[in-house]
Amino acid sequence: SCGTASSCAPRQPPPNSRGVGEAGSRRHHHRRIITSDPYVTLSVAGAVVARTAVIPNSQEPRWDEQFFVPLAHRATLLDFQVKDNDTFGAQLIGTASVPAERVLAAADEVEEWVPILGTSGKTYKPRTALFIRYRFRPFAANPVYRRGIPGDPDQQGVKDSYFPLRHGGKVTLYQDAHVNEGDLPDVELDRGKKFEHNQCWEDICHAILEAHHMIYIVGWSIYDKVKLVREPSSSRALPEGGELTLGELLKFKSQEGVRVCLLVWDDKTSHDKLFIKTGGVMGTHDEETRKFFKHSSVICVLSPRYASSKLSIFKQQVVGTLFTHHQKCVLVDTQASGNKRKVTAFIGGLDLCDGRYDTPQHRLFKDLDTVFENDFHNPTFSAGAKGPRQPWHDLHCKIDGPAAYDVLKNFEQRWRKASKFRDRFRKVSRWKDDALIKLERISWILSPSPNVPNDHVSLRVSKEEDPENWHVQVFRSIDSGSLKGFPSDCKEASKQNLVCRKNLIIDKSIHTAYVRAIRSAQHFIYIENQYFLGSSYEWPSYVNSGADNLIPMELALKIATKIRAGERFAVYVVIPMWPEGVPTSASVQEILFFQVSSIL
Repeated sequence: SCGTASSCAPRQPPPNSRGVGEAGSRRHHHRRIITSDPYVTLSVAGAVVARTAVIPNSQEPRWDEQFFVPLAHRATLLDFQVKDNDTFGAQLIGTASVPAERVLAAADEVEEWVPILGTSGKTYKPRTALFIRYRFRPFAANPVYRRGIPGDPDQQGVKDSYFPLRHGGKVTLYQDAHVNEGDLPDVELDRGKKFEHNQCWEDICHAILEAHHMIYIVGWSIYDKVKLVREPSSSRALPEGGELTLGELLKFKSQEGVRVCLLVWDDKTSHDKLFIKTGGVMGTHDEETRKFFKHSSVICVLSPRYASSKLSIFKQQVVGTLFTHHQKCVLVDTQASGNKRKVTAFIGGLDLCDGRYDTPQHRLFKDLDTVFENDFHNPTFSAGAKGPRQPWHDLHCKIDGPAAYDVLKNFEQRWRKASKFRDRFRKVSRWKDDALIKLERISWILSPSPNVPNDHVSLRVSKEEDPENWHVQVFRSIDSGSLKGFPSDCKEASKQNLVCRKNLIIDKSIHTAYVRAIRSAQHFIYIENQYFLGSSYEWPSYVNSGADNLIPMELALKIATKIRAGERFAVYVVIPMWPEGVPTSASVQEILFFQVSSIL
């Protein structure tokens, strides 16, 4: 990995100071750069791996920002590009380049003034330079990667993450929306125990029915007409209301006085106004769901993908139109010890919508008129087709304990942003910003407070010596355009392990965790995902497509390292044969092309 810091830039280096440390105390007068809103990007092999904040109306900017950048690139230069931010994009002022061999050769931290060259290759202005401080730390020399994350003796998990590792938790794992008895083989655990295969949607249904105070749901798609329980387990009775559709079930609970809040991605291509009714390109039923709950006590907010107002107008349109919200979680209050209540979170890959109910049998033609009645989903075939239905495999989990409150915090941050945005355009009344229950005011609900931190022992559901005890850490990928609660100051954001890019604050902890897990793996890596795209800077073509995540290259480097060491190592990557949709369509073919580029 490489640590870089843009400390003072761009300005004239003081005499005899280049490469020997900070500038002297005397102020040196020089010709200023004509720019208004400068920022710096660090580009390696064409991939932008770091960005500073934009400093408005400054001719001698000073950033004083620090970045820890994992590198998995073939490059001869590290390019620090100084740019001028603009409403319609950015203009390149000049580039300060550091040879990669110089970075690799440095045993200790290096400070130097690097001249800024214009696009012509000549100095942009006389004696104009960027002051940087950097240090390279080879992968093999970093003790963090010598052991797996669970092997950390300090038990701190992924340390540079927004949400820290939480102790005293419990996690229930799910495969697919439902598992019938005998669908999956027995899995033996330590101490003679067997893994219990649980029923995801059935557990969610029971949790909703048993909620006393709150039901919060966030999803890419939430469809009011789906039924959660279709093949009920014989081991437990279904309470009253369990046979209802999701929409009727949520109305039923809201009429009992439970606060029900839904946060659904707003597909901009779907409409239901006057004579304009379109289902949208993605068919998420967002407008149908909003309309179903319109005159009920269920609060349903459609949340588009927000682009930060600090991005260029073009990028705002791209983000708002082409990108989605992909989080899926259900938060409810459940029974805790004694007469207390606690927050439980269901989180993973399953949306509560049509086409998601399935079992490990993945029936294609069977039970279409019973289990899958009114839930036939296969976008590969035209409407009216009698089969096969599209099978759906996914993973989900239930979290109890301190980490569940991190999932709750994520929901609250997104809700406050969505309700604020909607109120601005009068699509949501102002009171919906206050719809969230203030748990700290309800004494019998366990919750964090100024006196009770998130990892407080009172929030734990298991003891360290319990073999069923879990250490849980929540990761996500989100930016300040999609939530409310991140600090606006880059230095404060850095303290919270957030990344600042052109005044956009980003939580990229999922990527951080991926890199950490891959680099510290000792024997094998198993990845199961909906897509597999990345490391575009090493593709044979379209190297500037922007899919710069390190995952494919990190896997390749890991395999190469193990081959050189003569150690057996295996990587398993499981992805769908093709993404959802018609395989011959342009969009699916494009994804397949980029996936092949990532794999090869």
